Amino acid sequence: QVQLVESGGGLVQPGGSLRLSCVHSGGIFSTYVMDWYRQAPGKQREWVAGITSGDSTNYAGSVKGRFTISRDNAKNTVYLQMNSLKPEDTAVYYCNAKKWGTNYWGKGTLVTVSS
Repeated sequence: QVQLVESGGGLVQPGGSLRLSCVHSGGIFSTYVMDWYRQAPGKQREWVAGITSGDSTNYAGSVKGRFTISRDNAKNTVYLQMNSLKPEDTAVYYCNAKKWGTNYWGKGTLVTVSS
């Protein structure tokens, strides 16, 4: 059974940076498509960024140019580097692993952008 554990969230001022990590266990990490999603208070969960097993990346328009997704297959970890953070980036950030139509989710890590 695949398990995902996110970390790295916290309180940051507008314009600041954070790096989220998600450690994957219970499967062959390198074969999974990995995505980051987020859910702001009172809103639906939205897709933020994704990276394929071949390291192709995609981003939501709202974060393109500010966020960078990457993966380290040796460490079974996917990262989300978040720069130039805005108050509207405040949300719980979730890691997702996808393979053969099956999705696995972590429990999330809270990011709060506020002065």
